[in-house]
Amino acid sequence: MKQFKNLCLFLAFCLLTLPSIAQTALQDKLKAISNIAEIKPLESGEFAEKYVAYFTQPLDHDRPELGSFRQRVIISHVGFDRPTVIVTEGYGAGYAVYPRYREELSKIFNTNMVFVEYRYFLESTPEPRDWQYLTAESSADDLHAVRQALKDIYPGKWIATGISKGGQTTMLYRTFYPDDVDISVPYVGPLCYGVEDGRHEPFLRQVGTAEERKKIEDFQLEVLKRKNTLLPRFEKHCTEKGYKFFGSVEEIYDYSVLEYSFAFWQWGTPVSTIPANDADDDTIYKHFMAISEPSYFAKGGGNESFFVQAARELGYYGYDVRPFKKYLSIKSSKGYLKKLMLPEDAKDIKFDKTLSKKITKFLKKNDPKMVFIYGEIDPWSAAAPFWLDTSKKKNMHIFIEPRGSHRTRINSLPEAMKQEAISIIKGWLEE
Repeated sequence: MKQFKNLCLFLAFCLLTLPSIAQTALQDKLKAISNIAEIKPLESGEFAEKYVAYFTQPLDHDRPELGSFRQRVIISHVGFDRPTVIVTEGYGAGYAVYPRYREELSKIFNTNMVFVEYRYFLESTPEPRDWQYLTAESSADDLHAVRQALKDIYPGKWIATGISKGGQTTMLYRTFYPDDVDISVPYVGPLCYGVEDGRHEPFLRQVGTAEERKKIEDFQLEVLKRKNTLLPRFEKHCTEKGYKFFGSVEEIYDYSVLEYSFAFWQWGTPVSTIPANDADDDTIYKHFMAISEPSYFAKGGGNESFFVQAARELGYYGYDVRPFKKYLSIKSSKGYLKKLMLPEDAKDIKFDKTLSKKITKFLKKNDPKMVFIYGEIDPWSAAAPFWLDTSKKKNMHIFIEPRGSHRTRINSLPEAMKQEAISIIKGWLEE
């Protein structure tokens, strides 16, 4: 009996120590990578092990002598023999450190996850912040460096995926490094051709039903008509929040009204939540702020780096001011990105179409394994590559969620569509 008890204790000890043995194996492999400067363990309720690794990346991969910065990469481990999802995040990686975070594809297919924070965001911001090194090509070079560093640790198949600007990054990464990954799944990623692309305004004039569009426009007009009573509240709110703007508060009020319809459809807000035109000021103002709060236009916000890239090569959208001209303090919204949202040291940036042309050419001429996910009512879908003739492509597929917004994911697709997308990716992983 005593021997049996001792055996049980020994077996329990072995089971308890197995994770630490595996952890040490992965840590040893990561520590052997020369361009990883630091590794820290993270808690996870989803993965066997999770670490934040700081990669030393050149500011310019073609000229490493110009300096370097630390790029935050979160590595979440399932098994050395499992496929790996590389998340091509377009912004910061703050949410990826949470213990319960797991990207959709990684969960569906039980893969490892490598989450790469975009350069010039949060902990991956160079000092000094020289905008000349914030380019799409450099971001692709960063992803390639991470992929190369981890290729021997995770020799299985790789899936690149990202959401929104991250979806743009998934597309450009595949364009610059077509052989780095086996599969690409960009979610709701636009491919814009100009600072004010020109396709979003017509989209907003056609999206949804005529009744829905009228209700949205009527609300925007009501907010403008009530400017005399609502602007003091708006100004007080901006003061209390410490917002500073490049334009006057009244101009920002007007731009927030113009932004309202884009934001409303982008996030799939139910039209039923729009107050009636005869609602009191409190109700009107509360809904206005819930949809189009002015921090988006404030100086020094978390989107500055994105705005710089939008102005340089990623592109953006414009506003249709015609229905509202009678009530606006601005004569035109043209050039508003440069005027309102670029930091002073980036005001001279000019848009270059080279990137969008390069991605378009790549997608048209090639047939990589790619699954595109879009939402039908998402204004960013106005700039989706729907011009792709997927009927002539073996590997490229586009799924559009009916009434789907910028929140569209594989798991939100109608069941038959969802299972088709999963089946396609599963088949590729099993090849």
